[in-house]
Amino acid sequence: MKILYHHRIASKDGQYVHVEEIVKQLKAQGHEIIMVCPKIAQSAAFGSSGGFVHDLKNKLPGSIYELLELLYNLLIFLKLTKAIITEKPDVIYERYNLFTVAGIWAAKLFKRPLLLEVNAPLFQERSRFNGISLKHIAKATENYCWKEADHVLPVTQVLADIVKRTGVPENRVTVIPNGVDTSRFNPGTPPAKLPLNAEDRLVIGFVGFCREWHELERVVELIAPAELSNLFLLIVGDGPARPMIEDTAKALGAADRVHLTGLISREQMPSFQAAIDIALQPAVVDYASPLKILEYMASGKAIIAPDQENIKELLTNEKNALLFRKGDSQSFHDAITRLAADTKLRSQLGNAAAVDIESRSLSWDQNARRIIKLFEANMGAHKSRSLA
Repeated sequence: MKILYHHRIASKDGQYVHVEEIVKQLKAQGHEIIMVCPKIAQSAAFGSSGGFVHDLKNKLPGSIYELLELLYNLLIFLKLTKAIITEKPDVIYERYNLFTVAGIWAAKLFKRPLLLEVNAPLFQERSRFNGISLKHIAKATENYCWKEADHVLPVTQVLADIVKRTGVPENRVTVIPNGVDTSRFNPGTPPAKLPLNAEDRLVIGFVGFCREWHELERVVELIAPAELSNLFLLIVGDGPARPMIEDTAKALGAADRVHLTGLISREQMPSFQAAIDIALQPAVVDYASPLKILEYMASGKAIIAPDQENIKELLTNEKNALLFRKGDSQSFHDAITRLAADTKLRSQLGNAAAVDIESRSLSWDQNARRIIKLFEANMGAHKSRSLA
């Protein structure tokens, strides 16, 4: 199958991992991919914020930036049109972005099935975290894309319910969560070399961009007492909360048992996750499919995460993880303390998590196969409508 893959991601971060992994697996299964996307992320190092696009967003008034997003559809429509005419793809796969309607236009004009991957309700998300100036237009473009796509692929059931509330029929919505490459993330991966102070200590780990609402400084407070000197906190990543975490560790005399790696490459990630004994997901938005949880699971780690619906689509309390009450710091700390003291429970939860990855086919390879099946079904539907 020849697939035109369209996205608007300019940054090289976790969301770009999804793109790379799906493209890699589709190619491995023999399909041809034509990419229509910004070149910024393709050439950037992992961790890049998006170059001039990021700067524009920060410097321009919201209404002006949003108008530019709308105008960008004209350029993308021309690029998609050129790609469809010259490459003649069978289908279009698009990663949804707010204000971006050009993919739907192209699919309709050239009568190609379009699958729309939805990773977040971006109108809701941007309204909450950044603010939106052109509210009515933004919401209208979101509804239009979701309703006009041949099939919508949200990453969680929570997100699927949001999509269906806009009027998308249930038979045009299929949940496909994030995946994991089990050839790289698995219980047999050799661990990275950590600072000497981590040797013979239990490693509590967090992977990702650490923000204030993760409350990782509270984990520092938890491990600081002398009676818990066997605990070591490893943060694989960077972020705005780093100074607070490091200052807390110094103030409590625990700086030698807290280590932040800073940004690391995707190639290094499996070995750093392999070095973790207890893996943390302190907080997450209500609709996400956290990439780190799937990688923790595949690596056979004992996981601690919040008890919320999207997380429970992947994790079951006391079976393959310990879930704490969302927003309850004491419940979070109790889960860490309990796992730190129970070697058998850590082993049981980690083993069950790794087994679930295989038994539930939560891999990028299987995700790509599901996508192809949906394309085949929608190509058949297109042909039936044409004959009618």
